[in-house]
Amino acid sequence: MASLSGENLYISYENISVINDIKISIPEGKITILIGSNGCGKSTLLKSLSRLIKPNKGQVCLDGNDINKLPSKGVAKKLGILPQGPQSPEGLTVGELCHYGRHPYKSFLSKQSNEDDEIVEWALQATSMLEFKDRPLEALSGGQRQRAWISMALTQGTEILLLDEPTTYLDLTYQIEVLDLLKELNEKFNRTIVIVLHDLNQAASYADNLISILNGKVYKQGNPEDVFTEKMISDVFGLNCCIISNPIDGRPMCIPIGKRKTV
Repeated sequence: MASLSGENLYISYENISVINDIKISIPEGKITILIGSNGCGKSTLLKSLSRLIKPNKGQVCLDGNDINKLPSKGVAKKLGILPQGPQSPEGLTVGELCHYGRHPYKSFLSKQSNEDDEIVEWALQATSMLEFKDRPLEALSGGQRQRAWISMALTQGTEILLLDEPTTYLDLTYQIEVLDLLKELNEKFNRTIVIVLHDLNQAASYADNLISILNGKVYKQGNPEDVFTEKMISDVFGLNCCIISNPIDGRPMCIPIGKRKTV
């Protein structure tokens, strides 16, 4: 299984430091979720792990090798990235989108193969999107579109999937639908999944490994029961809260206090 880590990462934009000496190791075959306040650097960290951003210092390692020195097609066969708000040409169908995921396995001017068709079919079945194969993306609901993009990522055949806020702009029903799908892909196909997520309770509920980011540094990393504390919420988000046990799954759950009077 492919491994992913970051060693002493520093990233800045126009001399403004965003990531400050982060060392991070992504557990294989687990769901890792990055949380933190707006502007803390979590999306920047995800982009550096996916090679969309090259760190000013330090290195991201894929299977022990500097990811920025590896061939692009080689990286694309091991690691898939779904950025926030992905765009597609008008009229593109779900099936056509999924075939783009086969690009790392194609040589110049090579044609679509039976193997490509079979893998696309498998990916659509795995995401319950097969019935929408010939439907244009713009004709889908928000949750269905996210499923289509995840299907495309699956056709790459990668062991690692990185997703930047995949539930943003979705209604709650579709948010849970997407997160349930990712959990299923992790458990059924042993995918290593890394997600940037805003909703704290969803993060605590779905993460095997939770990483909180504060001012460009890892504040704390580990299982949700250890990381998801009232002190972490206060330090990272500046929010007073009460942590209780979720009655559904037993995971920690944040109840914001804000300025309300307590009994």
